[in-house]
Amino acid sequence: MAPRCSCTALLAVSLTVLALLAGLLAPHSAVRWPAVSLAVAAALLPLWGRSLRRRDDGTSRRVCVLVLGDIGRSPRMQYHALSLSKHGYHVTFVGFSETKPHQDVLSEEKITIVPIAELKGVRVGPKVVSYVTKVTVQSLQLLRVLLTMELQAHVLMQNPPGLPSIAVTWFVCLLRGSRFIIDWHNYGYTIMALSHGPAHPIVRLAKWYERFFGPLASHNLCVTNAMKDDLQKNWGIKATTLYDRPASIFRETPLKLQHELFVRLAAVYPQFRHAGSEAERTIFSVRDPADGTVTLRAERPALLLSSTSWTEDEDFSILLTALEEYEGFIRGGASLPPLLCVITGKGPQKEHYMKLIDSLHLEHVEICTPWLEAEDYPLLLGSADLGVCLHKSSSGLDLPMKVVDMFGCCLPVCAVHFNCLDELVKHEENGLIFKDSAELAEQLKTLLSDFPSSDGKLGTFRRNLRSSRGQRWDDSWDQNVLPLITAPR
Repeated sequence: MAPRCSCTALLAVSLTVLALLAGLLAPHSAVRWPAVSLAVAAALLPLWGRSLRRRDDGTSRRVCVLVLGDIGRSPRMQYHALSLSKHGYHVTFVGFSETKPHQDVLSEEKITIVPIAELKGVRVGPKVVSYVTKVTVQSLQLLRVLLTMELQAHVLMQNPPGLPSIAVTWFVCLLRGSRFIIDWHNYGYTIMALSHGPAHPIVRLAKWYERFFGPLASHNLCVTNAMKDDLQKNWGIKATTLYDRPASIFRETPLKLQHELFVRLAAVYPQFRHAGSEAERTIFSVRDPADGTVTLRAERPALLLSSTSWTEDEDFSILLTALEEYEGFIRGGASLPPLLCVITGKGPQKEHYMKLIDSLHLEHVEICTPWLEAEDYPLLLGSADLGVCLHKSSSGLDLPMKVVDMFGCCLPVCAVHFNCLDELVKHEENGLIFKDSAELAEQLKTLLSDFPSSDGKLGTFRRNLRSSRGQRWDDSWDQNVLPLITAPR
């Protein structure tokens, strides 16, 4: 239930807006509506301001974490919420509830999830009108949620998406006296430019919007030093770099847990089944019924893993073409293992790529596109032999979190090249960087030529990852974010 003071505030602002609208809509009335409207507004605004800023003993220990996206597919914001709760803060986690967050988030008593509705089917006239309508409705929805919740000491918001959440959150923080923190994952206008083009009026408006409202935040976080420099140079924003780091759940998966995962997946996806579908045997693993020991099958395929949100900044035709070329290598006599390529995730372009996958005629390569529960995703990463990343930053300033998670599991990666990727992927050290499908196919051939032996280059990369583990998320967050939260007002 919303606090009584917040309900009063919401009523006050609603009456104020209605009074002002009356003044605008009836300028020629015998009643002096403008004067009446200003008088009503002048009377209500102090009441509104006092009720919105009314603090209690718990205010300083409350933080709102906000993402205008799916909470379940926002791992970095989930990590923020968990880190805050570990330090005794009560977190109100606001976002879409399309997919289930990690169980750690759901079971944490100090985290309260407040779902907001995702507006997918707004159709009102031309596209521009539909877009404006959607933004307007989302703005009102965010206003209602942020004004009716208990007073928060801080609001930590993800960008992108930032339209309309940056402006609305800044406005609410201004009214309520909360500190506003933006976590810059990328620039929203560069993502919009992928589908509309950089010169489109909507893209130009989005760029102006981010540049105008972005500097109004109290503090800023970002994901790379390249973005930190760009924010400072071109936006006048001083930001703190908080690299994505793997959470403790991302680690190499023990054989027993690998087998249990493969058995669960085999029950749903035939690509994981071994002929006969015995409970003790999958295409990758075998469990001895006598003593329960698990071993990996010597003749198993290599497990290639990629994850995606199926959006324009990831061209999966590169991977599909590379897999066709890999098939050609085997048909040509190359001594290479068969492949099971698992591509996880949900997103708008999945149907398009599924049609491409269905059109392929591959004998030695299987492709599976499951949606994994949050608890199973790190287990699969920790069981894979090689990761592939097709993320190509729209701004050239952000890094793919999927690679961070893969490295947390000591999983070597082949990643498509873009500017600043070398802040994460070190070519010929922890993975390989490619520019096109032909180069990726050659890298797959090179890395898997000795499979399943660990003596080749793939094994070297894995050993390098094991020996060079950097900070985990908790340590990095405590060092970079906690001082912003605890700083005196």
